[in-house]
Amino acid sequence: MANSSEVLKKSVTVFSKSYLPINQINIKRAIILLITGKAEPLEFEDTKTIIVHSPTTALTIPQHIRLVINHTERSWKVPTVTRREVLRRDKHTCQYCGSTKHLTIDHVMPVSKGGKHRWDNVITACERCNSHKGDRTPLQAGLTLNSSPKSPVHPMVAFAEKFWKAHSQRIKN
Repeated sequence: MANSSEVLKKSVTVFSKSYLPINQINIKRAIILLITGKAEPLEFEDTKTIIVHSPTTALTIPQHIRLVINHTERSWKVPTVTRREVLRRDKHTCQYCGSTKHLTIDHVMPVSKGGKHRWDNVITACERCNSHKGDRTPLQAGLTLNSSPKSPVHPMVAFAEKFWKAHSQRIKN
C-alpha cells in the first residue's frame, strides 16, 4: 500500500466533453472535479484506479476522467520567433550534433541566400556547428539536421499526441 504522499503525487488525465485528452492534473484536483460533478470516471481496458483514504471513507479515483461541463479553451497563438522560444522548441539541444553547451541560433537556409527568419528556417545550434556551417546550407557544410524545424503546436494538441502515442505503446506491449 502506498503512503499518502506517494498517492498525492499521482496524476490523472483529463478529457474534454468530446473525449479529447487535454491535460494531466494532480489527484486532489481530480477528486474535486469528481465530487462536484464536473467530471466523470472514464475507463479504458487497461485503466488502473488510485485509492485515496480519508479518515471515514476510501475513494476510488480512475486514471482518466472526462469533463461533463463545457471546457472553455484559452486563446493561443503561435509565439513569435525568438531565441528563447527556439531554444525551448529544440529542447536546448544543438540540432546538428546534440550538444547542450554554447548554444546559438542558426538559419538553416542562410539569410544571405534568401532564408527567412521563420519557425521553419531557424534552429538551435552549438557555436562549433554554427561556425562550421557558416554561410552555407547544412548539405553544403556536410551537416545533417536531427529534426526538421517547424512551428510550435497548440499545447493541447501536443498533449493529445503524446497521450495517444503513449497509450498505443501500452496496448502493443
